[in-house]
Formats: sequence, C-alpha cells, structure tokens
Amino acid sequence: MKQGLPTSGTDSDRFRFETVMEAAERSGLLKQKSSRIAGRVSPLLVEEAKRRTGIEADTDLIAFALANLALEDKFAEAFKDARGKSIET
Repeated sequence: MKQGLPTSGTDSDRFRFETVMEAAERSGLLKQKSSRIAGRVSPLLVEEAKRRTGIEADTDLIAFALANLALEDKFAEAFKDARGKSIET
C-alpha cells in the first residue's frame, strides 16, 4: 500500500486522495518536507475530515487538505469576476 493512502473510506475517497497527491507531486509541491505546521483545531473537525476522506494520519490529512487548496482550479474566483457580464457566443 502507498504511504498515506486512506485505509478506510470508499473507493472514490481513495481515488480522490491518489489523484490529488499525484497532481501535487507532479507540480513539485511535495519535493521538500522540511516545513512544520502546528495549530489547535476542533477534534470533531479532525474526526469528521478523517471519516470523510478515510485518511487516518494527521500529517497525511494536512498534506491532502493543503494540496487541495494549492491545486484548486480557481473556478469560484473566475465565476465571481464574470458575474453580471454577458457571455457572447
């Protein structure tokens, strides 16, 4: 099994995790692991995120969440910019 691969959750959870992390790897976002992050968050938030993703390790959960943000397609931003503008065809 790949390191960090969710051990629970659905097949689609595992596919999403693999897809996001492979894209982050190809983008060079996972080359160095020298940064450390710490913070206090609700244990219920962590528990629910782990349940929904199938990810068990805190480190893998944080990496997955950050990769999702770093790779997001900026659809919301583009939609907001286009709001109120007509689309010519």
